[in-house]
Amino acid sequence: MSKQGFLQLFRPAHKVPQTIWSSDRPLNVRPKLSTVFALVLGLWIFGTGEAILIGARIGVSPWTVLAQGISEQTSFTVGLSTLFVGVMVLLLWIPLRETPGIGTISNIIIISLSIDVMGPFVSEQTILLSQIIQALIGIIFVAIGSALYLTANLGPGPRDGWMTGIQKRTGWPIGRVRAGIELSVLAIGIFLGGTFGLGTVMFALGIGPILAICLGIVRKWSI
Repeated sequence: MSKQGFLQLFRPAHKVPQTIWSSDRPLNVRPKLSTVFALVLGLWIFGTGEAILIGARIGVSPWTVLAQGISEQTSFTVGLSTLFVGVMVLLLWIPLRETPGIGTISNIIIISLSIDVMGPFVSEQTILLSQIIQALIGIIFVAIGSALYLTANLGPGPRDGWMTGIQKRTGWPIGRVRAGIELSVLAIGIFLGGTFGLGTVMFALGIGPILAICLGIVRKWSI
């Protein structure tokens, strides 16, 4: 591969591409086997990335910070706050005209299962450099998983649906949209009393650009 071809491979995508495994519509009750495989594999990798990030022990994702903040200001548990945020974000889909699908429900189930299953296999770090490296690996896993499951086009999860909806309506690059959402959510979470660390900032700043690069790589199989 030439240098130009190599650089082209890692050129960030501005939107979610249609690939050879993409479903033609989110509400598809009989998707192709390759579509289901991309969905399940992507969500499992996503959950594994979350487990790796948790094991780094230098901060949770911005959405968890927001849930913690809501919990501080209400009688809700962090789990109930997470559910509340998910419902509120789904309501934001209405003006964006996003369509839920199998992937929307699978997002909640498979990612949670993956975190629980893969978590015990992830080593917890105590040295800062190792923690930073592990957090970065976790973020990359989340981005790879997101790229796979989003291109399956069987419906995004609540938060990713907000991201793709804003991108479609505005035409803004998807990496910038994701970064803007994560930073906004983090700021609100901190204001409400949520706790954060270096890993939280790394996730908020890094997930957008890395996801855009992963979508750019996946674009190689676009139709």
